[in-house]
Amino acid sequence: MAAAAPNPLSWLTSRQVDELSESLSDPPAHARRRRKAFDEFLELPLEPNPLYRKYGYFGGVDLAGIDPISRGRAVGLPQLPDGVVRIVHDASGTRAEIPDPVRSAGVRYEEFASVLSGEGTDRVEFSPASGTSPDRLSALGEVLVNRGYRLTVPDSTKEPVRVQDLTILSRPHEAISVRRDLHVGRDSRLLMSEEVYSTDSPDHQRVTASATSLDAAAGARTAYVTVHAPDPRAIGLYQRHARAGAGTRVGWVWAGFGGFRTRARNLSVLAGQGSDIEDLQTFYGSGHQAYDSAVQMTHVGTDTHGQSITRGLFQDDSRGMSRGLVRIEKDARKTLSYLSEHAMLLSKGARSDTIPILEILCRDVKATHSSSVAPVDPEKVFYLESRGFEEAVAIRMLGEGFLGHVLARAPIGQLRDQLYPILAARWSGDEVAWKEGAFPALNRLQFAEDVPDTDWRFDAKLR
Repeated sequence: MAAAAPNPLSWLTSRQVDELSESLSDPPAHARRRRKAFDEFLELPLEPNPLYRKYGYFGGVDLAGIDPISRGRAVGLPQLPDGVVRIVHDASGTRAEIPDPVRSAGVRYEEFASVLSGEGTDRVEFSPASGTSPDRLSALGEVLVNRGYRLTVPDSTKEPVRVQDLTILSRPHEAISVRRDLHVGRDSRLLMSEEVYSTDSPDHQRVTASATSLDAAAGARTAYVTVHAPDPRAIGLYQRHARAGAGTRVGWVWAGFGGFRTRARNLSVLAGQGSDIEDLQTFYGSGHQAYDSAVQMTHVGTDTHGQSITRGLFQDDSRGMSRGLVRIEKDARKTLSYLSEHAMLLSKGARSDTIPILEILCRDVKATHSSSVAPVDPEKVFYLESRGFEEAVAIRMLGEGFLGHVLARAPIGQLRDQLYPILAARWSGDEVAWKEGAFPALNRLQFAEDVPDTDWRFDAKLR
């Protein structure tokens, strides 16, 4: 996996960018921003911070020939569960199914074109707040944006709004880049899954990019789980941003099971007094997969609670890097924050790097971190063998429990059990494909406190 430097000049041309803008009827301001992002893509490094460049495992990426414009047939879908909002991004475009009771509750869905043109609500620019991409791959995701929507949950929506967002890769050299703008009103609840799958395993690379912005008002409750399980040649680029108001609870959950190269960036700001964010990430890597994850949690308000737990399991020649940054601003008194990054290596060829960082500018806080990278504990393997389990079975049990510890903490009831079939398939070397009669989608999800017989607490370790 020695990284040969990718050649971005062969991935995308200036003409393709112009044609994409024309095909989407970009307003002039957004067309200019797309063009600026393309210039940044050509000029910026893969990793802007020189301290981390040696850890970047994006060698072998070759997106020459990607096509963000071509369209094809819609993929098949399972029956829509009652009360679920389903948004599908596939070769045919983007389509949404919104049940009448959800519309009646005031939940508003606006498509990419209408948001950009300013129809309906205030116009939203589908670009970072800074207006400048931090690195080459972030810029690429923005250049390729060809889908998007704004979802608004009104104030005091007590019944959880369940949204299922599906991205299905099905065409050669496909490029699907989705921008989501989510607004959760005061004292409302949103339960959302973002899921990425493929219908086949091609012999070429294709890309899926995702940028999600979450604005949660005072007292809101949001749980957002990403299931990344595309084909083993897919390149995944993810950005997630959250801003939590007073008394808001946000739960980010990441389950990485597929793809060739995956890059995830999470930025959370605890702005309101008493806001609470938990960022839970799991990665399973095999073959030549590589994951590059960065979490940044910034405490601004007083009495805020943040927790970031990342665990990766790597075998064969897979690679992982996780870096976490907790920043506590000078007026963020009574902050409680915890950062944990751990990796288990199951093969001599596997490698992982964990880099936790605390920046504390206020004295009246409690902030801790933990980090480790180690092979599976031979004593635990021996113990299980003494109980009659074969070595391979014992290692698998320990690995599944290692990741399950994180998923069991999710603010979504029984999420670990629902994700287990995907993990089991990956571990056994079986495909996880989106096909008729075998749809791996997560359908019925509930907040953990709404599921009977659960002892989960949102901040059990902190309070």
